Amino acid sequence: MSHPALSPSALTRSAVGLSPRAPWLAVVGLGLLPLASILPDMMSGALLGSVGGAFVAMASLIRLLAARHARRQASVSDQIAAFVAHDASPSFTTDAEGTIGYQNRAAEDRFGNRAGGPLARVLSEVFANPAAVLARMQNKAALAGAAREDMVTRRGHVRLAVHQMGQDGYLWRLEDMAERAIGGRGADTISLPMLTVSRNETVLFMNEALRRLVGERVRTLDRIFADLPLRPGEEHEVLTTEGPMRALVASVENPAGRREIFLLPGISAQGRDNGPRDFEALPIALLRVSGTGLLTEANRSARALLGKVTLGVPLSDMLEGLGRPVQEWLGDALAGRAERRPEVLRVRHLEAETYVHVTLTRVLDEGRPGLVAVLSDATQLKTLEAQFVQSQKMQAIGQLAGGIAHDFNNLLTAISGHCDLLLLRHDKGDPDYADLVQINQNANRAASLVGQLLAYSRKQTMNPKVIDLRDTMSDLTHLLNRLVGEKIELSLRHDPALRPIRADKRQLEQVIMNLVVNARDAMRGGGEIRIETENLHLAEALVRDRATLVPGDYVVVRVIDHGTGIPADKLQKIFEPFFTTKKQGEGTGLGLSTAYGIVKQTGGFIFCDSVEGQGTTFSLYFPAHDHVEEEPAAPVAAAPRRTAQESDGVILLVEDEAPVRAFASRALRLRGYTVIEAENAEQALELLKNDALSVDVFVTDVIMPGMDGPSWVREALKDRPDTRVIFVSGYSEESLIESRERIPNSVFLPKPFSLGELTATVQDQIH
Repeated sequence: MSHPALSPSALTRSAVGLSPRAPWLAVVGLGLLPLASILPDMMSGALLGSVGGAFVAMASLIRLLAARHARRQASVSDQIAAFVAHDASPSFTTDAEGTIGYQNRAAEDRFGNRAGGPLARVLSEVFANPAAVLARMQNKAALAGAAREDMVTRRGHVRLAVHQMGQDGYLWRLEDMAERAIGGRGADTISLPMLTVSRNETVLFMNEALRRLVGERVRTLDRIFADLPLRPGEEHEVLTTEGPMRALVASVENPAGRREIFLLPGISAQGRDNGPRDFEALPIALLRVSGTGLLTEANRSARALLGKVTLGVPLSDMLEGLGRPVQEWLGDALAGRAERRPEVLRVRHLEAETYVHVTLTRVLDEGRPGLVAVLSDATQLKTLEAQFVQSQKMQAIGQLAGGIAHDFNNLLTAISGHCDLLLLRHDKGDPDYADLVQINQNANRAASLVGQLLAYSRKQTMNPKVIDLRDTMSDLTHLLNRLVGEKIELSLRHDPALRPIRADKRQLEQVIMNLVVNARDAMRGGGEIRIETENLHLAEALVRDRATLVPGDYVVVRVIDHGTGIPADKLQKIFEPFFTTKKQGEGTGLGLSTAYGIVKQTGGFIFCDSVEGQGTTFSLYFPAHDHVEEEPAAPVAAAPRRTAQESDGVILLVEDEAPVRAFASRALRLRGYTVIEAENAEQALELLKNDALSVDVFVTDVIMPGMDGPSWVREALKDRPDTRVIFVSGYSEESLIESRERIPNSVFLPKPFSLGELTATVQDQIH
């Protein structure tokens, strides 16, 4: 009767099963050999010796096959361990009894080191009764080679998969399907190209839209993008079957370390995308902004981030914090000067302080220019951590300065105003006249100190225009030469083709004067101060001192001295308020902090390079513009100003501070105006219910208890649309400018103001 030959795998399995008995077979065989040699019967001895030798040979063969099997199993385990080591999902290897032999990094991060323990105990933390599930799946894998089951847990859906390794080894993989809500089969249903990448930038998944775009299934990002590394919120060049194309890249990182990357090929300079459904469903916060700065669309993620979103309102109603009007920043982006330059802004109208990181990209929306804003939570951007800390420090100073400005400027307005009223009743020969002048001058000095604090916090009022620096420096040269004195030579060198910049000329002159005075003080023995200007084109981003200058055209101004220099340990503190390297009484410590605030509010950058004992160079970078704004031509024959006796008109004065209201009312009545007083907005609106009352000008404080100035003025203008408005405030104009632009015939008068400034502003509004 014949028997089929055993296959090598069957032999190996038999050897592995008999390997525990191999040592006993060897002992029995070795024991039979000497016994065979002492038997008197040669035939019996030979037979017994053959049996002993067979036992020894069988034991050796079993040991050999079992050892080879162990080596193969170890090799397979090593290969599998290497394969799943960087997998984002927890993976384990077990033996037939369910004991864990290996676990990858993801498994250690989630469950800790569980090697040598039962897998059932680990999975009991995920779902109930794991032992029955493991036994059922292991039996399926033993028959079919693999098995998987999807289960619902309190954390969402999970998928458990098992693959058999050799005879008694198993590879288990636990995948949290909630982490991949976009990837997988569901991603093939959207028309937007997307992919999933691991921590080490390996492409794990590409949806059908991306596979059609690229033409094949790839494993590495360099087969898709020509300009790595990826920078979410910016455009990248995508390698497609029809050649390179530009697309906006958005990224979402999930807890397992994977990233879902979306390509928005239609949201670029080439035009608008044609997938509104995809725009709404994207897990990236996106806004569409019109060319006039109005919010036209916000997707679901943006609404979740910003809270209540009202379409059709200016973006400045939702976001603030640039230190200059948001509308101006949007205009720069539309002109290409601030495009893809990220900004960290604060979300208005949310109880909790919420900051967003905003990147703007120009688009064409049905043939009209517009912007797409990509938003993300600024607290999640670790790369901006140092920059955010600096902004918090500046915000604290800004809040302090703002609080001081409001109350202090109200006091100064009352002091200087009543001083002006007293000066009207005293001539220069009066003994009290000099004392009144001293009071007035010191009030103005106090107002200047508040203005410097506001400048550091980037909250002072500015009037930016496109100017030629060569003209500005030429006008300033005479004053600078007087400042530096006879021992120091001041030299200027301009780029012959210097491009214009956009800045407040008066504030920029203050910056240059501060830097020149510091250079003078650093060269007690005399020397040369050089002021140089040049055009600079940045082909690549310039990163220094936690600031990033985007590629583009800049105008650089350098103030160079060869004085004592600044110690390295103090160089990082020079822009902080009240920090000074000068002796007691020689400086307030606000000069450089003021310069810093003015330059940043202008949209520029200021850097300092210094070597102790050799000198210092301050470098100012401003975005370049194309043409200088022409000053409006003066009229050929200006109409003569009306005298005080000719003044007439009715003024509604709304001011909650009684001393300020008393001064302003007396000042205007002295000039011949009829003044109606109200201490709050509600009282003003009640007075205006009288249709017989005719009012020429509203003079109102901006911040008041109850309804604020802009709010009540908008309500009043519904019935009196031609009335002119003067807003006064101890805060900066920045807090009002976005609202004032939507109120016609309105101007701003900052506190503290003098009697002459108030009456002149009212007269200009009336006449």
